[in-house]
Amino acid sequence: MKIGFVIQRYGTEVLGGAEYLCRLVAERLASRHQVEVLTTCARDYITWKNEYPEGSDRVRGVTVRRFANARTRDIGEFNRHSEWIFANEHTHNDEIEWLKQQGPWSPALLEYLQRHHASFDALVFYTYLYAPTVLGLKIDPARSVLVPTAHDEPAIRLGIFKEVFSLPAGLVYNTDAERRFVRANFNLRALAEEVVGIGVDIPRTTDESEVTAPSGDEQPASVEVAEDPEGDDVFNEDSPTFRTHLAHKGETFRRRHRLHGPFALYGGRIDAGKGCEELIEYFSSYVKGGGEGTLVLMGVKMMPIPDEPFIRFAGQLPDQERSHAVEAATVVTVPSPFESLSIIALEAFAAGTPVLANARSEVLVDHCRQSNAGLYYADRDEFVECLKLLITDEKLRIDMGRNGREYVRRNYRWDIVLQKYERVFAKVKGAGTRK
Repeated sequence: MKIGFVIQRYGTEVLGGAEYLCRLVAERLASRHQVEVLTTCARDYITWKNEYPEGSDRVRGVTVRRFANARTRDIGEFNRHSEWIFANEHTHNDEIEWLKQQGPWSPALLEYLQRHHASFDALVFYTYLYAPTVLGLKIDPARSVLVPTAHDEPAIRLGIFKEVFSLPAGLVYNTDAERRFVRANFNLRALAEEVVGIGVDIPRTTDESEVTAPSGDEQPASVEVAEDPEGDDVFNEDSPTFRTHLAHKGETFRRRHRLHGPFALYGGRIDAGKGCEELIEYFSSYVKGGGEGTLVLMGVKMMPIPDEPFIRFAGQLPDQERSHAVEAATVVTVPSPFESLSIIALEAFAAGTPVLANARSEVLVDHCRQSNAGLYYADRDEFVECLKLLITDEKLRIDMGRNGREYVRRNYRWDIVLQKYERVFAKVKGAGTRK
């Protein structure tokens, strides 16, 4: 099949959960299908400035066609328009103006799609929110699959999105919670629906250089490996050496960043909108109340970070070091109240690292309950008490680590994810053929 992916930004340098999800799926499907990505020349979502060259490119084996944006975003003007439109009666044209101001606004991308849509067996649109999806879905709904990454936020209440969810022949959700939310709020006409998510690789083993001996004369601990029934080599979690692995995992990352003792890790955009301001406030209360540890912030800084000895800014890390950070962490924090999947939580589960999540996100609460690999908090006091428990109770962390790895192995293997995408494509293509 020939499959087209439509996404607002695309590239190995692009940060963003939906963009990362789209890229990983496109790369894996490219080994069995003809895959093209249609996207803009933007690298950042604040201005949508054209940074990538226009035209065709190859990114990790995937053909990528980039189209220029006709305008950049004035974030101040957009925020003012958003405040007004969310609070006042308005027209359909007001919402289209909001869509233009939000960006990206690329008529060239839509014109290409209009000319070439019939050459694709399926068109996959990532995120409900942006103009390429809102306007692109109208071109050929019968071939279209929407991966909405939807959650409860003011924008999703706008009238233009009622049509967005009614158009596609296929819907791919990240979680059951997302599916429940979409079904409760929109009239759907999709022929195929699947809860899919993302594939997460369970680390095969820790690098021997990271498993250091407790004292100078002792030999490094070995890590026993068991044969997984699905074909993956995984840690034998019933072995005594699994506890040693947990004690020493991520040692290289700890040494590189001079981290001694327990630490809580945040990974993603360091932004108030992602819950980071609240996270820093709550962690400060934990430390001032006698709690031990460091808060490590990993990602692009979009807000000021207090100059405190217990806060460490690690910056944007390459993929391998990012994985090492998740393994090295005592706890991974997920403070965002708005999540449709949370890749960082799944990566933490896969690495055997427990999660501390914001209870305002139904998706995160579902992950923690279904996996038994994380705790969630509704306020400052709950955050402090949960963090104290996770930091001090090693047995709890080991048990949660085992549970998290099993949760990922059961639900988020790439073979399962790709089979579900294939089922949706087959139904969409089959319905189009019958017509």
